[in-house]
Amino acid sequence: MTAYSRVLTIGTTTRRQLVDITNHALKFVEDCEVRDGLLTVCVPHATAAVVANENERGLQRDILARIEALFPQSSEYAHNRIDDNADSHLAATFLGHTRSFIIKDHQLVRGTWQNIFLVELDGPRTRREVYFSIVG
Repeated sequence: MTAYSRVLTIGTTTRRQLVDITNHALKFVEDCEVRDGLLTVCVPHATAAVVANENERGLQRDILARIEALFPQSSEYAHNRIDDNADSHLAATFLGHTRSFIIKDHQLVRGTWQNIFLVELDGPRTRREVYFSIVG
């Protein structure tokens, strides 16, 4: 068994944002030349998440609107007495900070319309890290 890792550092430009990182994941899989294995994508941040879905502008707006509806910034949260971003922490908790994908025959297994996104929930941020790890 072999393990590989890579860190992607990116900035975000708005408070809530979907950043497509699919091409970075595909390039990493290609560079590692793993025939069969598992890719894990992780964002080690308490106010960011990773999701897989279609990269379509309308759907992106729908996803961000649903996050806002479920976790409104204007609500009174206990954490806001310390830091005014409890909604971001809650959304990240429910969305999750990791996703795993199967690698089969040197290819990342994903649906036809499935892309990988960093979900920024408390931006803009100059530095968000995305960890890619392959075991195979």
